[in-house]
Amino acid sequence: MAPALSERVELARFCASKDWSKAIRILDSLISRSPAIQDICNRAFCYSKLELNKHVIKDCDKALQLDPTLLQAYILKGSAFSALGRKTDAILVWEQGYEYALHQATDLKQLLELEELLKTEKQGRDASCETNGLSMPQSTSESSTNGNSSADMNQDRLIAQAELSGIASNKSEICLKSNEDFDSKTELCDENGEPNKFDGQVNESPDVIENLSYNSESCNDSSDVSDSGDKVPANSSDSINISEILRTPVSKFVFPHEGKEEARKYKKFCVARVHNKNSISVDFRLSRGIQAVNDGNYAQAISIFDKILKEDTAYPEALIGRGTAYAFKKELDSAIADFTKAIQFNPSATEAWKRRGQARAALGEFVEAIEDLTKALEFEPDSADILHERGIVNFKFKDFNAAVRDLSSCLNIEKDNKSAYSYLALALSSVGEYNKAEEAHQKSLQLDGNFLEAWAHLAQFYHDLRKPMKAHECLNEVLQIDGRFVRAYHLRGLLFHAMGEHRKAIKDLTTGLSIDSTNIECLYLRASCYHAVGQYKEAVKDYDAALDLELDSMDKFVLQCLAFYQKEIALYTASKFNGDFCWFDIDGDIDAVFKEYWCKRLHPKNVCEKVFRQPPLRESLRKGKFKRHDFTLTKQKAALIQAADSTGKKIQYDCPGFLPNRRQHRMAGFAAIEIAQKVSKAWRSMHVEWKSSNKNNSKSGKRARRRERINIPSQNRGGAGCSTSSALESSSLAIDERSSSRTMSWQDVYSLAVRWRQISEPCDPVVWVNKLSEEFNSGFGSHTPMVLGQAKVVRYFPNFGRTFDIAKTVMKERSYVYSKKDKIIHLGKDGKLEEVMHAKSCSDLYRIVGEDFWLSTWCNSAAFEGKQLEGTRITLVKMGERGYDFSIRTPCTPARWEDFDAEMIMAWETLCNAYCGENYGSTDFDMLGNIRDAILRMTYFWYNFMPLTRGSAAVGFIVMLGLFLAANMEFTGSIPEGLQVDWEAILNLDPNSFVDSVKSWLYPSLKVTTLWKDYPDVSSTFVSTGSVVAALSFSDD
Repeated sequence: MAPALSERVELARFCASKDWSKAIRILDSLISRSPAIQDICNRAFCYSKLELNKHVIKDCDKALQLDPTLLQAYILKGSAFSALGRKTDAILVWEQGYEYALHQATDLKQLLELEELLKTEKQGRDASCETNGLSMPQSTSESSTNGNSSADMNQDRLIAQAELSGIASNKSEICLKSNEDFDSKTELCDENGEPNKFDGQVNESPDVIENLSYNSESCNDSSDVSDSGDKVPANSSDSINISEILRTPVSKFVFPHEGKEEARKYKKFCVARVHNKNSISVDFRLSRGIQAVNDGNYAQAISIFDKILKEDTAYPEALIGRGTAYAFKKELDSAIADFTKAIQFNPSATEAWKRRGQARAALGEFVEAIEDLTKALEFEPDSADILHERGIVNFKFKDFNAAVRDLSSCLNIEKDNKSAYSYLALALSSVGEYNKAEEAHQKSLQLDGNFLEAWAHLAQFYHDLRKPMKAHECLNEVLQIDGRFVRAYHLRGLLFHAMGEHRKAIKDLTTGLSIDSTNIECLYLRASCYHAVGQYKEAVKDYDAALDLELDSMDKFVLQCLAFYQKEIALYTASKFNGDFCWFDIDGDIDAVFKEYWCKRLHPKNVCEKVFRQPPLRESLRKGKFKRHDFTLTKQKAALIQAADSTGKKIQYDCPGFLPNRRQHRMAGFAAIEIAQKVSKAWRSMHVEWKSSNKNNSKSGKRARRRERINIPSQNRGGAGCSTSSALESSSLAIDERSSSRTMSWQDVYSLAVRWRQISEPCDPVVWVNKLSEEFNSGFGSHTPMVLGQAKVVRYFPNFGRTFDIAKTVMKERSYVYSKKDKIIHLGKDGKLEEVMHAKSCSDLYRIVGEDFWLSTWCNSAAFEGKQLEGTRITLVKMGERGYDFSIRTPCTPARWEDFDAEMIMAWETLCNAYCGENYGSTDFDMLGNIRDAILRMTYFWYNFMPLTRGSAAVGFIVMLGLFLAANMEFTGSIPEGLQVDWEAILNLDPNSFVDSVKSWLYPSLKVTTLWKDYPDVSSTFVSTGSVVAALSFSDD
């Protein structure tokens, strides 16, 4: 009791001397131990003396939660609203208090005071209405809420970008209003954990949205990703991913892009002021320092705070003020040092804990930031502001479950926090709660229809869920609100790009760059679009511009590295532009080291030093290798384009995350038709050979056809350094009229589709894995996550249940798994196998095994009876304290390559034998049954092989369509909703079970036809690489 009594004596003394700041400190201490209602009201009174009106409102709300009849709280809260210019809110509060006073015993003095306040305020408002010619009073609060013009809404935002993240402020402290850009990332990750570019096709593909700003009241900011290993989220998104997603952030404070006068109009920053023996003088100087911060005069503010602290170094409020000024100047270390000193002098200074947490978050120190914000919550456990801040930091830290808890708690207290709803939506989307996420997005926009970042977040959400029309509507809405919002142009460009409409994307990205010429996201994406449509001069110019930028984050540096590689590929393609497309050979012509670094997105330093660079564009122009020409639409070309568009759209997955891409559909159609034409020629030669052999053997009564094994060695074998520019070793040998079984291997068939896939989206590193360098020997492979940390990857999580069950089956069958160092971990003891079969989650399996591990499925061989090939590796790796990476990975070691090569050789020969004998040319559907099954078995082994760095799934389905056409069968249906064909192969351990699972929906949609034979020849209609690029880019819109 003695210490408490002493404190109350001190409290009375400070109040008598009008030393309100020190009085507040005493009250802070008392309330932290025992939150008495009167102490809370007293603190609100002290705040009112310092004109810290938002603190007043906050404390009055706390007091009224404890006692709704407390008239003093109504008086103080209404007075604070009035001081903030919110006259109608003030009247409503006072009327509410007056109603309570009339219906119960109360303090008559306070009742009269309320009556007088109401009378005075209403008279003043009526007079104002008459002066302005208004017939009826209009609520300032109501009229300004949606327009964000009330004192409560017109606040600045303090933003810190660490990998585009921010530092927030208390409602009563630093708040900034802005319309600045935000980043989205989604991407999750694809075969190689790369950002999503091939958005809608078969198993082609943040990251979760990466660009975050922290603000206690509003959040004008924002946040793909997988091909059979794939946006990151954006994160957008940001990214944000989302992968692929662990990066080293570089901090940056960004201020609103608003005019100076507009900024001054809205800025409001305040901290509790302190008093010493010259309290009035100190208060005045502190106010000047705060005003200087609000005016953007940070150096002046620091100078003022320096003078105060020179007189007395132990003033937490001045340290907080100076720390805030440092934060605005992007001097985060100095800011943190000041906040730390403030905590040392006053360990219960909630604002100091909170601000240091925000600054640490801006530096990417998320663990420490969460610790500070948690400490701040100990002093104010019901602070919606701090819960909001911690929720955002948890989101950035990818602890999405904790973010959902914090932001939900914040909204239970403060139901009109639009920023909290927006981030709650992002967190819910990350954990797969898409319906709840959409509701939260919409709630944010109900609160503020002009909330740009919420519209952008919702657009990214619809993009990720394969709802492009809704995404377009959101982005159009953004641009109607603010036609200079660069992020919206980038997002719409990204959407157009993902749907194969590159020229539309270029238009939007150009508009964005006219507003912000240094936006590397727009610059890189526009370069990619120019590259794809054959405008190499413009592409190289944009790639060079991206390489010349000074960057402030690792996210952007990755784009810069990619710009280096893409520029080289653009120069290579330009040099092949007027040559025959059959000699466009990235796998044979591009150095193996370059391809490896490109696929892995590594720093290009070693590539610059060791690899021969492509000749500059002017050399290709001088030698006539690159010459722009207009695309002339002939009758033959039009017929092929129409056929390709119709055929290619059959590759489309009807699953979340897979956007329909018209350019990729056309690519798939061209490839499938060319494969059918080339394979048909080869089969014709084989049939002639079969008839000749059969005739020669007819005298002895032998009907069996003598088949010679294909003599061409497999072009897939090899290892390090196997990639050369030799035409003889090229995987893209021209297949002409003399094509036969002796000159067309299984890889020749698939290489046709690979070349089309490479030219259609040149920024996707699609190469044969065995054409890389040393990485082949060390087992380069695809990586396709279903769960990444706590995030459920939108494209692939639907396969989680089946994959999890297969993992448990393999563990029970084999009784062991492998550690990440490839050591065997036995599971046969201590009842572990029984526990495995009862496991329900990644955490259950991890707890049983006790460390990171992987296991391998198997594929029953069709070529060698009783042999099992190594299938797909299912891996479980712990990420942080609460997350896991649950993925499938496909190793490509030389030994495994040889096994699958042999399997593919046998599958190809089996198919050729089945068709080129008595069944050749048949249009009897029943007689073609063996051919259909043989095509599916070959497709099964391809999908489990996964021999490309990216795009194996799309290529596999394209070849399947082409082989069906060659056998006079056309797939006229579509892939069933929710089904991913490559996963059907991966999750079946036997080729026959895969055939059974697919033919139930595939075979009924096969139609016998020979109409495809009337199509013009693809390779002679589009001879040059340039003509192929033009055909892919042609649009009659």
